[in-house]
Amino acid sequence: MTDAPGHVAILLATFNGAGYLPEQLDSLLAQVHRDWTLFWHDDGSTDATGAIMSAFTARIGAGRCVHLNEPAGRLGVLDSFMALLRAAAPTLGEHDAVAFADQDDVWLPPKLARGMAALAAGRASQPALYFARQVLVDDRLRRIGLSAPLTITPGFPAALTQNVAAGCTVLLNRAAAVLVAGSHPPASTLHDWWSYILVSAAGGRIVPDPEPTILYRQHAGNAIGAAASRPRRALAAARRGPRPFMRDFARHVASLCDHAEALSPAAKRDLAVLRRAIAGGMLARLAGLRLPGLQRNHWSEGLLFRLWFLIG
Repeated sequence: MTDAPGHVAILLATFNGAGYLPEQLDSLLAQVHRDWTLFWHDDGSTDATGAIMSAFTARIGAGRCVHLNEPAGRLGVLDSFMALLRAAAPTLGEHDAVAFADQDDVWLPPKLARGMAALAAGRASQPALYFARQVLVDDRLRRIGLSAPLTITPGFPAALTQNVAAGCTVLLNRAAAVLVAGSHPPASTLHDWWSYILVSAAGGRIVPDPEPTILYRQHAGNAIGAAASRPRRALAAARRGPRPFMRDFARHVASLCDHAEALSPAAKRDLAVLRRAIAGGMLARLAGLRLPGLQRNHWSEGLLFRLWFLIG
């Protein structure tokens, strides 16, 4: 995959990231695609994060490193990235993109180039979201393995059941960035999952890349971290029970309905079925489960989802 022209706004949310941040910043400088600006917001770090970012700004120039210090106070992951996206979206041109960045990963050199080439293959006017697999590493960047491969075609309504688009690999084209920046996600979600849900529900193009593009560091301080093995994930889900899952499912459905003007006709029809399923009894939920594409990435996880959907 070759590079494509266009400017990338890299969005970095930091919080007490001094232990890993320098390696991430160095990996940005090593990108094959060099046309980028870093937008960053710190969520109240008490370590050397601020000093590291100040030194990096001096190194590359203030024009390439934009510090977003408003709104003030602790925002959390979702609101930090949404604030960064809303600040960056107005700066984008027709062929430009945004990329989400975590403070503790290391990007492989072709990451931005692969994403820009994939986005350039579609119409600029159509929202598009690119994401890729990850090389899982420990806190010292020693390889653990690869993230799980996709076994389904990502899109809507599958996006409501599971987020397969890890935010640390995501690029949004201008149309998708403007769409998500103007939206109002539910407070309980995350920026990457909401982006995947909204772009797919709007009839956007979802572009998975089977090649890994980052070293995804796993450590005790991960905000999210990679998914555990399927047996461990199933056990954790069983312990939580259906209520947390169905609560988030219902909130995503309700938030999408609040953005009906942006949704595709097919998504609107699916949402009507799902709203009846959520509000109704067993027959309505069985009808909801018959929606094409309402599935998770693996059949075993799909079985648990169907159970939770019916009884939750």
